Order: sequence, then C-alpha cells, then structure tokens
Amino acid sequence: MPDPLAAALATPGLPWLMLAIGVAGIVRGFSGFGTALIFVPVAGIFLAPQVVVGVIMLTGLVSSSALLPRAWGHADRREVGLLAFAALLTVPLGLWLITRLDPVLIRWCVAMIATVTLAALVSGWRFSGRVNRPQLAGIGALSGGIGGLTGLTGPVVILFYLAGQSAAQTVRANTILFLAALDVVIVANLLVQGAVNWAIVALALVLAIPYITTSLIGQALFDPRHERLYRWVAYAVIALAVLSGLPIWSNGG
Repeated sequence: MPDPLAAALATPGLPWLMLAIGVAGIVRGFSGFGTALIFVPVAGIFLAPQVVVGVIMLTGLVSSSALLPRAWGHADRREVGLLAFAALLTVPLGLWLITRLDPVLIRWCVAMIATVTLAALVSGWRFSGRVNRPQLAGIGALSGGIGGLTGLTGPVVILFYLAGQSAAQTVRANTILFLAALDVVIVANLLVQGAVNWAIVALALVLAIPYITTSLIGQALFDPRHERLYRWVAYAVIALAVLSGLPIWSNGG
C-alpha cells in the first residue's frame, strides 16, 4: 500500500470524518449547500486547522468539477473574476493567521461563523440591497480571508451575494464558479507554503468517494414538493455538527 494512502487510512477519527462528509454530501445533494458547515466543525476535532482547510478544499475541487461546465456557460464571468481577484489578495492573510492563532481559537471561530450563518438562514435574513462592484470586491475579500483561516468559503456568499438582483440561475452559476476558483486559490497557496503533502491529497480522495456518492443519493432524493422539509433537515444537521465540534467537549476547550 502506498505510504500516503496508508497515512490517510490511519488518520485519527477517519470513520467520523467519512460519516460527516457522507452526511454533508446528502445534505448538499438535496439542499444545495452545507458541506463545509457540516464537515469543518467535525473535522476540527481530529485534524489540525491547516489540514482541515486543505482537505475540504481538495475535496471541493474533486466534487465541483462536474458542475463547472454548466456553471461556466451561465455565469457572469467578469463578476466572478472580481470576486476571485479580491479573494486572491486575502487568502494569504487567512492562511498566515492559521499558523499564528491557537487551534482551539480557530475552532471557536468556525463555530461562531457557522452559528451566525445558520441563524441567518433559519430566520430568513438576507441582505436586501443591490450589490455593487465595491461590495462584490468586499464579499470576495472577506470570503478569501475566512476561507483561508477556517475552510468556510461559502457563508459570506450565501448571506450577501445570493441576495443580489441577478437571475437565480446566474447567481447559482456565479457561486459555483467562484467557490471553485476560491478552492484553487487556497490550494495553490497551501502548495506554495508546503502545507499540502501527498497524505493530505490521499485523505481528500478517500473522503471524496463517500462525498460524491452521497451527493448523488441526495440529489436523487430531492423532490421540489418537500423543499422546505429538506432545508430544515439541513439546518438541523448543521446545528448538530456545530454543537459536536465545539471545543468545550475536548480537553483543549
């Protein structure tokens, strides 16, 4: 067995990581969101923050590749380019902070960001104004910084960018394209820093298998008549993941 694969299979808590990513796949399949909000808090129990970020980004690259061709055709690529450029500038800051801050503090940051996002989703809050170009740049920059620090690349986009006045199809395509671009930016920075090794790549590939499988299952289960039920199930699963990942349950908290 190749050493990287052996190291991946020996990862502490691997069954829990596979369960978390599998559940995240089902939720994403029938609701369209929630992967990082479910996986990152649980992964933080077993993995160092840099490893969590590397794994979720690499897994995201593998899983989103199937969505990119269609998204490319429907996206406003100039708009996505602005978001990605702004994120490119702030990702290094987030990755720098991840090496300076205490891992327990980062886990608390994950819990706080996920909780605020979940509360906003449950309440139905959305930014109601029109998003202009400077605001788009700010959204991209904030997404890059938070994504680099925690691996949570989606919350800022979910809460602000999705509230824009663009057609739903364009917004969805833009979001898919931007998050894929952000995955690439973060992984590239990690590679430059030497923070991604073959064991992390192998772990991401191991986790991608249940993730892609359960995403397809979730997609097959989706029935538009029960969309509201699916959303509440997603909210409940995210809440459970956030609660289970709180540092108070471990000696480090």
